[in-house]
Amino acid sequence: MFHQTASYIKFLLKATNQHGVHSPFVYNLITKCIYDNKKHPEYDLIKRYKKYLIENSTKIDVIDLGSGSRVFKSNKRLVSKMASKAGSTRKETRLLFRLAKYFQFKNSLELGTSLGIASYAIYLGNTNNNLLTIEGCPNISKFTRSTFKTFNLKNTTLKTGDFSEVIKQEQNNTYDFIYFDGNHQKEATLNYFEKLLPTANNESVFIFDDIYWSKQMTEAWEIIKKHPRVTVTIDTFFWGIVFFRKEQAKEHFTIRV
Repeated sequence: MFHQTASYIKFLLKATNQHGVHSPFVYNLITKCIYDNKKHPEYDLIKRYKKYLIENSTKIDVIDLGSGSRVFKSNKRLVSKMASKAGSTRKETRLLFRLAKYFQFKNSLELGTSLGIASYAIYLGNTNNNLLTIEGCPNISKFTRSTFKTFNLKNTTLKTGDFSEVIKQEQNNTYDFIYFDGNHQKEATLNYFEKLLPTANNESVFIFDDIYWSKQMTEAWEIIKKHPRVTVTIDTFFWGIVFFRKEQAKEHFTIRV
């Protein structure tokens, strides 16, 4: 927790808004998408999805393949508690929706489905988007697959398994968007990044969740920023957003959201 607190203080001292951003691409992204304060009707749908989970009394025996939970001590967890304490926040899901809508992603990959709150937000941003989402725990996967059917998600495939193994099957694909939200460990994060880098094109967007989760995760984020294929990054504290646009000069932004 000390690392997160110290990092947040540094973030606040460094962070800015759209003022002083000279890149037209980043300026438009900030003003038209990140700072878009319109009341999108899809927000109510995301709220309804989360309400469905918060009111759900199903208990799941969780098999955690990642870095574990800082919230739950037991592996037997109520869906209602998982959704309220560990699910994607309102700020995150709304921004995911806006990004998916702004960029109109056509092929997306999510590492770490969990209860599908983030998946649903990505789906609503462009319902024609082909979304592949991967969950490590078979019991969570079974529950979320059923929830997707209840909410009629189309063009959405949920695969169950170890990320590294499933990724091997996907390395010949091209993704407009990849959301890394399933294993907050340095080595695993860098491994997934390197393996999925060949799937990125000039317009692709990668998002890394919880880049200040630990000192090691922040180290992973700094390594990713320095990669020669990475041109623009945006640090929102809770996410690290990565772009590969060759026409952009290499530049790193720290933006308050």
